Amino acid sequence: MKLDSLTLHHLRMPLVAPFETSFGRTTDRECILISIQSEGLTGYGECVADRDPGYSYETVGTAWHIMKEFIAPLLLGRDSDEAEHFQRRVEHIRGHHLAKAGVEMALWDLRGKLEGRPLREMLGGIRDRVQVGVSVGLQTSPEVLVKTVEKYLAAGYGRIKIKIKPGRDVGDTTAVREAFLTIKLQVDANSAYSLATWESLKPLDLLDLLLIEQPLNEDDIWDHRKLQKELRTPVCLDESIITLRHARYALEMEACKIINIKAGRVGGLSQAVLIHDLCRERGMPVWCGGMLETGVGRASNLALASLPGFVLPGDISASNRYYTEDITCERFTLNPDSTIDVPSGPGLGVTIESGALKKFTLAELRLDAE
Repeated sequence: MKLDSLTLHHLRMPLVAPFETSFGRTTDRECILISIQSEGLTGYGECVADRDPGYSYETVGTAWHIMKEFIAPLLLGRDSDEAEHFQRRVEHIRGHHLAKAGVEMALWDLRGKLEGRPLREMLGGIRDRVQVGVSVGLQTSPEVLVKTVEKYLAAGYGRIKIKIKPGRDVGDTTAVREAFLTIKLQVDANSAYSLATWESLKPLDLLDLLLIEQPLNEDDIWDHRKLQKELRTPVCLDESIITLRHARYALEMEACKIINIKAGRVGGLSQAVLIHDLCRERGMPVWCGGMLETGVGRASNLALASLPGFVLPGDISASNRYYTEDITCERFTLNPDSTIDVPSGPGLGVTIESGALKKFTLAELRLDAE
């Protein structure tokens, strides 16, 4: 199939409630929706880069530039092959994984529509519903945090993740654990600690946590190895795993006991599957992280999390966790057993609600094949 055009939509969407982590507070989420046209069909992808370089050096601005100036010219007017061929075409573009992943997602969606196959099947997924949890941002006090967690438990979420940072770690986590003795609970530091400050996390070992996510620097693997030796609680790496190679480093160093896989962070669904396969072969549990995705990215995450190695609940959540109005006609809802159904339609299995897309679009750029 030859690609006729590629369109970028810069979106800004209000969140249901502010979401705060160790690196900032978000009230509106920005991202880029990518649409690729071929043979009368359109494939959609979501680039999860945000306005600010907090989680990643990539931003909406850098991703827009990379996709417009470097990725689109490699695709338009040419035959589109499998994802591995796309990865070979863009391998000379160093980094910029969020930009690459957004375009690759659109190619997967387009191919699925052309072949009449759901993304779950194309990736090798085995589940029609996946276990999910909810991520709770920093709150104004431990008391407010407990009430917020109680609300999500009442909604049916079976696993809770809370954000922590120095001064808001042991107290917050203890308050939640004492209020809810048996829930599945984990914490996420988003690189807020160092080897000089990690000992403040030691009391977390007494709270029966599933894991402590990314406590040290985002580019670090070696010091996480040192930290994991000091903690009984499993360390989970997120930001540190940006390629299959980094996953291998972490496994060989025993730098962690769990890995969070985000397709955007590693450069695409194809790369996420490779990391999943390696971890499964080595007996390393993985789970699917979230980036406040719209229904487009949420559908992709659900398909990815249906693979057999994803044995821990993902940060996927229902649509209404983040958005009152989404850009997809489909709304993902939480089942009573804390699962969400994986889309079964061709490709991503979602359709775009044109009115919402227009409402949330700040800028649009269409690039056509010559």
